[in-house]
Parts: sequence; structure tokens; C-alpha cells
Amino acid sequence: MGWIHNANLAVAKSPIGRYFRLEGSGHPKERKGSYFFTEIRAGLATFFAMAYIISVNASITSQSGGTCVCPPDSADLCDSDPTYMLCVQEVNRDLVTATAAISALTSFCMGLFANMPIALAPGMGLNAYFAYTVVGYHGSGMVPYEVALTAVFVEGWVFVGLTLLGIRQWLARAIPASIKLATGVGIGLYLTIIGLTYSAGIGLITGAQATPLELAGCAPQFRDEDGICPNSEKMRNPTMWIGIFLGGIMTVMLMMYRVKGAIIMGILLVSIISWPRPTPVTYFPYTELGNSAFDFFKKVVTFHPIQRILAVQRWDVSEYGGQFGLAFITFLYVDILDCTGTLYSMARFAGAIDEKTQDFENSSIAYSVDAIGISIGSLMGSPPVTAYIESGAGISEGGKTGLTAIFTGLSFFIAIFFAPIFASIPPWATGCTLIIVGSLMAQAAKDINWRYMGDAIPAFLTIAVMPFTYSIAYGLIAGILSYLLINTVVYIIEKASGGRIVPPNKEEKEPWTWRIPGGFFPPWIKRVARGKKDFWREDESSEGIEAVDRTSETSSAHRAADEKQAVISDKQGDKVA
Repeated sequence: MGWIHNANLAVAKSPIGRYFRLEGSGHPKERKGSYFFTEIRAGLATFFAMAYIISVNASITSQSGGTCVCPPDSADLCDSDPTYMLCVQEVNRDLVTATAAISALTSFCMGLFANMPIALAPGMGLNAYFAYTVVGYHGSGMVPYEVALTAVFVEGWVFVGLTLLGIRQWLARAIPASIKLATGVGIGLYLTIIGLTYSAGIGLITGAQATPLELAGCAPQFRDEDGICPNSEKMRNPTMWIGIFLGGIMTVMLMMYRVKGAIIMGILLVSIISWPRPTPVTYFPYTELGNSAFDFFKKVVTFHPIQRILAVQRWDVSEYGGQFGLAFITFLYVDILDCTGTLYSMARFAGAIDEKTQDFENSSIAYSVDAIGISIGSLMGSPPVTAYIESGAGISEGGKTGLTAIFTGLSFFIAIFFAPIFASIPPWATGCTLIIVGSLMAQAAKDINWRYMGDAIPAFLTIAVMPFTYSIAYGLIAGILSYLLINTVVYIIEKASGGRIVPPNKEEKEPWTWRIPGGFFPPWIKRVARGKKDFWREDESSEGIEAVDRTSETSSAHRAADEKQAVISDKQGDKVA
């Protein structure tokens, strides 16, 4: 339409258009095919693709209990304590506001300062590790909630330092490729198990006595004190079935036909069915907890301030030194892999990668925004923030500049005022979402080097240990240590024998090097070394990195391959990550 064309042209010629390098702005590095209204549509597409994180992150993280205190002698970890569960309910509402707020802030800043069409939010996988391992279900884990947030806060600022000094890129490249791929697969299985449980999923499995897990699927009132279902009641819970068919199968069908916002559609449909009272699947039973939840739900539009989890860090961590260090290192490592993998793959999908340096424009700013967002998010009570692969939805709609991320951030800001809706989404509505995200992350398994056992066995241990120990950290430790042990022994034997004793297929071992294309130091340090005063600005005479119009210059088959690779490279830490 003529008025849209004229409006796009007017914005492009304005200072806003030149800052974001819209086509027609006259900027020497304008991004071909970038138009204002296209950026709006792309930002909304990204939001609807990842809006599920508001309810899912709140549901998972609140399982830690937050700042609520459960007596250590409680037989069922306070599941039957109405006062404690009301406190957890308040924490869940706080986390809905916190998730929407930190997603809005970090996505807006990513667009404004890094000019990249990439949105951020609390990471799937890391939030599960935070809730179920570090803090533990209802505070039964390694450290209290307040100490875990301190680890996240410190990790964010360390991440900033590593990024500015160029160490972040080196660390990401130094990890063997199979271990990095296996990390994403392991986290995917970890999320899948969570999605199958009662607390944050559809309730298909539960703990057992003779075996670690067994089939469940009964209504909560039929579970015994150990959480086990009688055989006569297994697979008869109606909430499980609506979660499977509407939240799972229907969502998958929509995704197969590439319907925008398929995941949030499935979640909302199951939720709408679960809201009326009284029905066999209601999320608001006539109990003290159900009545409180329903009273909050009826407000529909309101601002719920963060009350219980705002800036609650505990800075004296001497009592938890070792466990604090383990949590800190795991958060840092997974964030490096997760953020690096997602930002790099999305930048490639947008056509913004410099093939010479294998980096993208404003990469240090983008990583710094992510890292600072981690620390700010911890002040709001949130697990670590990361870039989301769902940004590919907006890029597919034509998003090429930071305006896409800004409009996504504004959408998250509006969602803050619909906290009663997002806080009333039941776990069986989001359980299949975790399973679907897990399946997407598991696709990376096919790219692991299974031909050489020195790569395959460490990768497999990484995948297996994560879900079975409910810990990303233990999976990483198992994978890295086994890789070092196996390959160091092979190296020693080869050197001691003068090269005569080597594995027959050693030539199939994946290549590994600590060297980084483009050099170790980030561009800004090189500009400082040259004496450039405005070292934070790129050289106008340099080649730069310009996003190209992939619609006209790239075949549809090539685009599909790039998108597939983007999904494979995602969540090396934790979108679901």
C-alpha cells in the first residue's frame, strides 16, 4: 500500500532510520530490505513465538520455593502445607512480572545498543538447573534461593569482563565440538523429564520404589505418600490427556504447518479449558490455594509488583563455598555456550556474519547486553537470561535490525500488566512445551562425531548424566573429564610409541584447536592499540558486516539449511533453552 511505503521511506530518512540503518537511510552500511513496518511485524512474530517463557519460567523457577521457608523436617517438602504453598503462589506471581520485565528490558537494549533482531529472556534449561538442582525443589538443593541469585549476579559481571577481553570467544571455541553439541541434547532430555512430571508438566511419570521412575498419570488425590499411583488409576488423569492432545499433538501439528505462535496457542487453549470452575480439569479447585489463585485471576489486567524476590541476594556465601562455586561455574559455562551459539546462529541466519573474522557487527555489545541482563535479572529474582532461537521467527518475517528486538521488548512490557493471565496457566498446559523444546534441542545429536569413540563416549556421558542426575553441572563434568582422560591417554601412548600405536580410525577424530579465526583479541582492543580515540566505534573504512536481503539473494533451500543449523546450534546451556 502507498501509505505504508511512504511511511517506511519517511522513517528511513529520519535519524531513527539512519541509526538503525534502514534501507533508504543513506547510511553507508544500510541493511538491504529493512523497512520500518516489516520490523514491527517481525518483532510481534518473535514475541508470539517466545511468549510462552513468561508462564513456563515462572512455573519452573517457583518450584524452588523462592524466599519461602520450608522446615527441614517436613515429610513432603511442604506440599501439604497451605501457608507455604500460598507463599509459593505469591513467588510465582512475582516471577511472572519479573520474567516479562527482564525480557522487555534486555530485548529492548539488545535492539537499541547492538542493533540486532534478537530477543532475550530467562533461559530454558538453566532455569530448571537453578530450580531443581542449585536451590532444589522447595529449597532442598545445594544452596538457598538468595545465594543462588548471588551466583547468577556475579556470573553476569564476570561474563561482561570475559566478553570485553575476548576470553569469552576463546572459551566457547576451546570446548570440543561434540561436547558442545551434547550439552544441548542433554539439556533437551533434562527439560523433557521435567515436562513429564507432576510439578511442572503433564504428570506422566513419577518416582518409584523398585525403579527410579514409573508410569503415573493419575489424579493427585489418588497418589500415595510416596507419589505413586495405584495401577487401577494410572493414565486416567483428565488434565494429562488435554495436555497431551491439545498442548502437545495440536501444537506439533501447528508447528509442522509453520503457524506463527503455535506454542503459545497450545498453551492458551489448554489454559482456557482449565480455567472454569468446577470441572474435572479446573486449575482453581475449591481450596484455600485454589480460591486465592482464582481471586487473582479475576483481576485480568493489573500490575503485580515484585514483593518477595526483589534484590534478595545473600552476599555472605562462606558457608556454601564449594556449592556456590560449582553453581557459578556451571551458570557461566552454559551461558557462554548458550549465548554464543544462539547469537552466532541468529546472526548467520540474518546474513550478518563476516566470513573472514567469523564474527558479527557489534558482537561485544550484544554479549555485554546479555551479560548485564543476567545480573539485572538476578536482582528481580530470575535465573540467567540468554538469547532465544525463537528470534528466528522474526528474522524469517524480514527482521534485520534492532527495531525488531525493540518491538519484541515493548510487547513483553505490555504483558507485564496481564500478570493474572500468565500466572494462571497450569503446569499441564506447559508440560508438552518443555517436551517439544527438548526434541528440538535433541536434533543436534546427529552432528556429534559418533565415528570416533574418543569423541562419542564423552558426548554420550554428557547427554546421559544430565537428565539422570537432574544436573547440567554433573553432565558437563562427566563429559569434559572423560574427554580429557581418554584423549590424553591416547596422546601419551602415541608419543611413547613413536607414533606406532594409535587407534585405527584416529583420522576420524574431530579437529580441535584453541586458535580463533580473526585473532584472540576483540576489535575494540585492536583499535585502542592503534591509538584510535573513539575506539568503541567501528572504522568507517573497514569492510563491516552488512545484513543482506536473503529473500532475493539466497535460495529458499539455503535459507532452510541455515534455519536448521540455527536450531541445532541453539541452547547449548538452557529457549523451553
